[in-house]
Amino acid sequence: MKQVLQLEELAQMILGIAGLYFISFHFSWWLWIILFLSPDISFLAYCINKKAGAVGYNILHHKGLAVAVVAAGFLYRTEVATFIGVLLFTHSSFDRLLGYGLKYTDDFKHTHLGFIGKKK
Repeated sequence: MKQVLQLEELAQMILGIAGLYFISFHFSWWLWIILFLSPDISFLAYCINKKAGAVGYNILHHKGLAVAVVAAGFLYRTEVATFIGVLLFTHSSFDRLLGYGLKYTDDFKHTHLGFIGKKK
């Protein structure tokens, strides 16, 4: 089952990259590459405490938010919002492909996909 979920996330990540290719964003590719990891800035919320870290991470890695931002970008014809939404969606799919899911507040390694790392 894990491989099926990974294939699904890979397909969604490819969809996001294709979106960047087929939708005329007028952004340089180098900018997309630099910004691709920017949602991980949410890790800084872990400096406050585990709950704040989990909430911050989950907000920037929630695919529903990404889809809403893309929809708002299309609705209001805002290229930047569409770009940000596609970027968030693609980054979240990439993270989940690697096994990093939405975080629980008890432990950084406890995600909706299970625990990150090797079993003890």
